[in-house]
Parts: sequence; structure tokens; C-alpha cells
Amino acid sequence: MTKTHIWIVSPAAADANNGNWQSASRWARYLRARHRVTISGDWPVRTTAQQAGAAAPPDLLIALHARRTAASLDAWHRTHPGRPAILLLTGTDLYRDIHSDASAQRSLQQATALVVLQTDGVNALPPPLRAKTSVIYQSAATLRPMRSSARRHADICMIGHLRPEKDPLTFMRAAALVRAPSARLVHIGGALDAVLAQAAQATAATQPRYQWLGAMPHAATRQRLKRSRATALTSTMEGGANVIIESVCAGVPVLASDIGGNRGMLGEDYQGYFPCGDAAALAHLIDRVIEDERFHATLSAQCDARAPLFAPAVEQAALLELVDNLLHRT
Repeated sequence: MTKTHIWIVSPAAADANNGNWQSASRWARYLRARHRVTISGDWPVRTTAQQAGAAAPPDLLIALHARRTAASLDAWHRTHPGRPAILLLTGTDLYRDIHSDASAQRSLQQATALVVLQTDGVNALPPPLRAKTSVIYQSAATLRPMRSSARRHADICMIGHLRPEKDPLTFMRAAALVRAPSARLVHIGGALDAVLAQAAQATAATQPRYQWLGAMPHAATRQRLKRSRATALTSTMEGGANVIIESVCAGVPVLASDIGGNRGMLGEDYQGYFPCGDAAALAHLIDRVIEDERFHATLSAQCDARAPLFAPAVEQAALLELVDNLLHRT
């Protein structure tokens, strides 16, 4: 029997190694259990093969990012109005673009189904669109944490490319305010913003606690993560941060900015939040999570309680059910 063909449009390619690509790659892997899957940076109205009559159009389109894949989704909607399309909404979609960008707003209307990656994402959408919205938590394989009381440093790891939405300056400023003798603030991420890259270099030169390691492969990043005392997430907006999932699945507690996207992942009662942009509050949490074993254990237990939400089998089942339902309806 011929497999149905699903086309994933991702604005990020593999070499970007960011959240969008991780989502596209993981979803493609899950969907290939039942379907044929193509990933590309866009969806053309007519591919070369289709022009030659050699291939039928895909059965379903999945677009990541309302604004950045708007042209592909619009072309799909106009060319194949009877075929379903899923739109996966990112943090910049939910908390910025859909409130001001016409192309992002059009994407919301044209998609057959919307997917958000945490519960607060539903609240960010206009009420009429919530009925066609599903919450699908992303997932990561479990890693056993590596901790030793004999380690010289207590690493607080920030994972995220240097761009304004990730607010790396708050992490850098905290380096000058932390007091725990063993603290080391390790930042992994590529330089997507020249000004922020200069700030990271200057901070590393003047603050011995701060290290900027630049971009690293995903597997190497996870190995570094699991040896950390905690993870710091300073973002001003998040759709459903991969770093939270990978930290939780590695048994590493998270110190997170108090924004809707993080509350939707970690829960309203989580004790590891700090006010967004408040470097002093972050520094206080870093000192506490290093020196207060009871506090560290509390955050670890709260993260462990969220871990079942981020299991790969749960994500795959939810995605396959959504896709199968849409294909069945058409």
C-alpha cells in the first residue's frame, strides 16, 4: 500500500541546530513510522516533478512558524484547498507576530489545525481559534545525570543562540553578581547577533565565572548539560523551550524566567522562576541552587514530576493521532 506523503516546511535547516530544526527533525522521525516525509525550507506551488506530472502533491502539509512559513502555507492553501495543513506555533509567533503581522495572522486562518507546545500557548490565541488547537509537548530521550561532590565547579548551563529573544545579557550580568565560590556560568550557543557576541566576549574576558563555548553539536551539548548543577533559561518569549525538556529528561533542574511559555512547561507552582530580565534575582537563585541542597532537591522533584509529559512515546502518539484524524477527514 502506498504511504501517504507529508511535507514539513521548516524555516531552519540542520546546520542551524535550533529549536525549529529539532522539532522538524523529530516530527519527521515519528511520522515515518506510518508516512513518507519530506522536509524542506518551503513548499513551492508546483515542484519540477509535479510540472512533469511525475508526482502527486503531498497529502498533508506541516508548517513551522506562522510568519516565516506564511508564503508556503498560503501557496498550499490556494493550490490545494481541500488538503489539510498543520501549523506549529513558535514563541515569537504566539507572543509577538500573531498580534501585529498580517502574514502570521493569515496563517492562523489558513491552517486546518494549530499546534502549541505548552498550555499557555492556547491562551495566547484568539478564542475562535482555540477549538482547532492541540497541545503537544515536545520530548527528549532520558539521560542519567552525572554529578559528583568532588567536582571543582558547579556549572550553571545556558543553552541558546545569542539573539535578543533569549536575553543572554541577563545571564552575563548575573556572572558578576553570583557569590557561590564553585559557580561557573557556561553558555552554549552560536553568535546570531554581533552585538551580543561582543558582549559575550567582553564578559568572558572580565568575569572568570562566565564561559562562552559557542555553538556545539546537539549530542555534545546534551552531554555537557547532564553534568550541570542547573540550567538557566532567561528568554523573554518561548513557545515551548527544548532546553527545559532536555534538562528535565536529564535530571537537571531549571532556573527559568517567569514568562507564560515557561509556566506552561514547568507548572504554575514551580519554585525556580525569576522575574524576566532580573540578573540579581537569577544570581540569587544560582547561589541558592548550588549551596542549598534542600532547594536543589525541591526543584529536581518538581522537574521529575513533569518528566512524563515529555516522553517520546507521548509526543509521537499525539502527533500521529492528529495527523491520522486530519487525513481521515479528507
